[in-house]
Amino acid sequence: MKTAIYPGSFDPVTYGHIDIIKRGANLFDKLIVAVLLNPSKKPLFSVEERVELLKAVTYDIPNVEIDYFDGLLVDYAKKVNANAIIKGLRMVSDFEYEFQMALINKKLNPSLETIFLMTSAKYGYLSSSVVKEIAQFGGCLSEFVPDIVAQKLKEKFLDN
Repeated sequence: MKTAIYPGSFDPVTYGHIDIIKRGANLFDKLIVAVLLNPSKKPLFSVEERVELLKAVTYDIPNVEIDYFDGLLVDYAKKVNANAIIKGLRMVSDFEYEFQMALINKKLNPSLETIFLMTSAKYGYLSSSVVKEIAQFGGCLSEFVPDIVAQKLKEKFLDN
């Protein structure tokens, strides 16, 4: 069975992420969407909330699993018997960083491949940071995230 991991912070999940998830799921028998617990970032949503949102927006994709991890991605990949890592790219600047990470991961685990998927043109500008900023100021989110994510964003900013 060919298994890939699509790692990220998903804070929050956007239509751009969902596009990569659907396309990645078409390439592999199993796609694990893995929320990274990054101690250097202060996420808006807890890991549990991000996992639940991802489950809600991918419920109809049968070969997608949602999980979370901390530590090295190569260690997590070994634990779940993944053959590949999927990374979505929006801009050239994304490529520079992701290419460096792919080379490091290859050095740490030579059998693990990294697959780069270019974002669909209609999502090239989209990022979780932009979505959070729009939400913070009460902007319309319908073009950027599913309704359930928009609702959770509104709740977060009403609480703050």
